[in-house]
Amino acid sequence: MSSYLRERADAGGSDSAVPVEERAVLAVFDETSSAWAKDDANAFVRRYGENASVILPGVHLRGRAAVRTAMAEAFALPLKGSTRVHRAENVRFLNADTAIVITRSATVFPGESEPPADRWELATWAFSRGDDGWLVEAYHSCPAGAAPQEA
Repeated sequence: MSSYLRERADAGGSDSAVPVEERAVLAVFDETSSAWAKDDANAFVRRYGENASVILPGVHLRGRAAVRTAMAEAFALPLKGSTRVHRAENVRFLNADTAIVITRSATVFPGESEPPADRWELATWAFSRGDDGWLVEAYHSCPAGAAPQEA
């Protein structure tokens, strides 16, 4: 269950209240986070489109192969043993086969129970649905700044 679905369940709801297609899109986060935790670049990019774009501060990766190469290098040293946390803030469907997800995401390094406040990012994800399910087609992240205030 994604952290977003887990938060809904913890708030007294249930993941069954989340629409099926929303759950299917959010499951991609579980799959990629699991691959991240195993330092497995091949499994990590399995849910990325062939021509996916990844934009991070100062970096533009073009295509699944470039993402795989960058993640393999990162998993070999700076990210080795880390995990990735995603909290979906918004999921919307542009049509039956296209979704946009906004997350607060962070990397948790070995020895940490949670990431420090300054490591959180805001990310925009564009997904397409094809024969193999939902795929990340574009990802962009930037520093999140302060956590959102509760209403």
